[in-house]
Amino acid sequence: MSEETSTTARVVDDETFMSVADLKAYVTQVDAAKASESYAAQEAAHKAKQELIDKLLKPIVLTHEKLEALKHRIELAAERDEHELMILRFPSELCTDHGRSINLPEEDWPDSLVGAPRQLYVAWKEKFQPLGYGLKAMIIEWPHGFPGDVGMFLTWK
Repeated sequence: MSEETSTTARVVDDETFMSVADLKAYVTQVDAAKASESYAAQEAAHKAKQELIDKLLKPIVLTHEKLEALKHRIELAAERDEHELMILRFPSELCTDHGRSINLPEEDWPDSLVGAPRQLYVAWKEKFQPLGYGLKAMIIEWPHGFPGDVGMFLTWK
């Protein structure tokens, strides 16, 4: 019984098989395609993150409507017997120390905040702390073992 061979495939019992060299070349091509897609996805994620940072560096306006929406979110959380509500998620790059003082945690962690996170801290200090609400921040994402996003939480008991 003779088998026909080509440089790309071998026919055995009515089935076409790749040679090991062709299989390796195919896997290399698939891996390269995945890497290319992964690179494109990483670039898109990096761009979106930078746009978010740029947006959060600009002052925000705490309107009556925004405060009412927050009040409603607090009420819903309390009805679920929760004692905290994440009010902001932001990249650790919006901390002057990239989230180090939040992670430790150090008492002066608010001093590391810039942009909208700093603005929300000040709003909490002026509007919510006198009403008995607490504020905490923590690193909530650890990409590749490094601080990623920070969550700011309004707390109550």
